[in-house]
Parts: sequence; C-alpha cells; structure tokens
Amino acid sequence: MTRYHPLLVALHWIMAVMVVVSLFFGKVLLSTMSNADPQKLQGLAGHMTVGLALGALLLLRLAVRLASARPPHAETGSAILDKIGIATHWIMYLLLALMVLSGLGTALSGGLFPIVFGGNGEPLPANLSALAPRKAHGLISNLLVLLVLLHSCAALYHQFHLRDGLFRRMWFGDRNR
Repeated sequence: MTRYHPLLVALHWIMAVMVVVSLFFGKVLLSTMSNADPQKLQGLAGHMTVGLALGALLLLRLAVRLASARPPHAETGSAILDKIGIATHWIMYLLLALMVLSGLGTALSGGLFPIVFGGNGEPLPANLSALAPRKAHGLISNLLVLLVLLHSCAALYHQFHLRDGLFRRMWFGDRNR
C-alpha cells in the first residue's frame, strides 16, 4: 500500500483548511479587534466553533489512523530528517490537541460561552488576553504556525527535490498506486 486511508486523506485536507482559517482568524482578525467591538463576538463564535469541530475531527482522525493500515514512513535518505518527519506528525497532533484544550480553557475561565453564544449582551472580559489559558493559546498558535510551515516545506521538498511521489500518499485516488 502506498496511500493513506481515504478517510484520513479527507480529514487531513479538511483539517488543514480549518487550521489555516482558524489561525488566520485568531492571529490576523481577532487579535486586532477591540473586545468592545461587537463584530469580535461574531468572529469569536466562528473561531470557537471551528476550534471545537477541529477537536472532534482530531479525535476521529487519531482513531482512524490507529485502526487503519498506512504506508511506511517516508524516507529522505537522511536518518535524522526521517526522525524529524516522524516526530513532526506526532507533534502536530499534540499541538492541535493543546490548541483545542487551551481554547476551551480560555472560553471557560473567561466565561465566553454565554457571552459569545448566549447573546446575553455582556461584553467580553477586559482581561481576556491576560488569562493563562489565553496566553498558552497564543504561544501554541505560534508553534503551530511554525510547524505547519515546516510540514509544508517538507512536502514541497519531497515533491520537487526528492521527486519521490510522497504527496500522492496524502491525496485522493487509488490506494494501491
């Protein structure tokens, strides 16, 4: 077998889009808006919804990954790069889980669920960015951005430098090709 399970492929690309959108919303849009801006509540509602959905999809993805056959680990010709590649995938899972958990921690400690989804008219807490889970969320998001860039560069390295067809493994199509 040379390709991943079709459900893993679909989850990979769905989650990739969701992660990029969520990071963009958090880092570019929400972080520049005042907590008093009513549009920030709408943005937070979308950001939180995507984050919770990512958490559920992450659990599903881990279950499918552990239960399904998969191709052997990619080889670059360098043992150290091969180990970095393996570690990167597991660190990606860890960072995604920590993002969801720190987001939940921020929402719970800041009382965001009734404010964002309850429409009770309360303002966002002024100290939201000072909450420990929020600080962790920001730090983890920076690490996740770096890891996504590393992962993307590695895929491009395999595709255009090594020309080993690695990209096909995580794309749609016949699993036995």
